[in-house]
Amino acid sequence: LNGVGISSLCIFNGYILAGTIDNSVWKRSLTEIIGIKMISNVTPEIYYLSQNYPNPFNPQTKIKFAIPSNLKGHTSTVRLIIYDLLGREVATLVNEALKPGTYEADWDASNYSSGVYFYKIITESFVETKKMILMK
Repeated sequence: LNGVGISSLCIFNGYILAGTIDNSVWKRSLTEIIGIKMISNVTPEIYYLSQNYPNPFNPQTKIKFAIPSNLKGHTSTVRLIIYDLLGREVATLVNEALKPGTYEADWDASNYSSGVYFYKIITESFVETKKMILMK
């Protein structure tokens, strides 16, 4: 879409649709855009945050996590945040309501310095933090 004017955006059925000024439509899966994909819709019994892989990594890594069914039986608000060694937030990989299932988020750290980083998952009833190492 380089150089193409966007006149409207719509999210529908897991896709983002962009209407262009020249009356064409661009369609992409949301998982391609936001870097998170559901890898299993089997409902996990507990929350789980796995160790990123590979670790150490250069420059990309994957973070897998599981969201069980909540009391309402619907979506859970999930945030997956990356912090530097000083505790500063450097990236937000997930900030949305997710259905129960197992997910995988990608982090491309090409624009970050080598070092230790932390990633933290936050939901209404679960918080966990893990460490990862970026080695360039």
